[in-house]
Amino acid sequence: MAVIDQRVTWAQVEERLARETDPVLRRNLELLLQHQQAEAALDMERLMATVSERAHYHVYSQPDGSADLVGKPAVQAFYEAFAASGAHKLQLDTERLVVDRHCIVTEGTMRMAYPGRALAARGIEVDDIDALYLYESRMCILWPVGEDGLFVGEDTYTATDGFVGIEHRKLDRTDVRAIVE
Repeated sequence: MAVIDQRVTWAQVEERLARETDPVLRRNLELLLQHQQAEAALDMERLMATVSERAHYHVYSQPDGSADLVGKPAVQAFYEAFAASGAHKLQLDTERLVVDRHCIVTEGTMRMAYPGRALAARGIEVDDIDALYLYESRMCILWPVGEDGLFVGEDTYTATDGFVGIEHRKLDRTDVRAIVE
């Protein structure tokens, strides 16, 4: 069984969508499903179609706001750099999914297959820059939906720093089941 399977990320969303009857909640779930699948497929056009022009992403693990993204162009630049780093092979094993008319909350264990080369660029010493390494942390994400029906945020809270000790968590390529290599 794979350590990271991107399809796990949206499994709970699909399950909830299959039984949801409220049209606004369905719209919000469909937006999240599109966002998650487009991110996994590196489909930038479909991904950015879910993001409001007024987007403001908060990264609460950086309390000074230095990692926040303000505006759709900043969000797009982040996703483009993220895709270029090769760290897009991720899985959020969602244990809690809460949906209302103005926000979705997902919470679970985030696992990412970080390329050694990307880690080295961050100053993390790895023994093989061509290998993948496991980032893992408990994460809660708030997905506020704006008046335009698009995400105005992707506000993240992480329980631990998934980069601590990452150099000791080397993955085998068979540990990762990805949509796009």
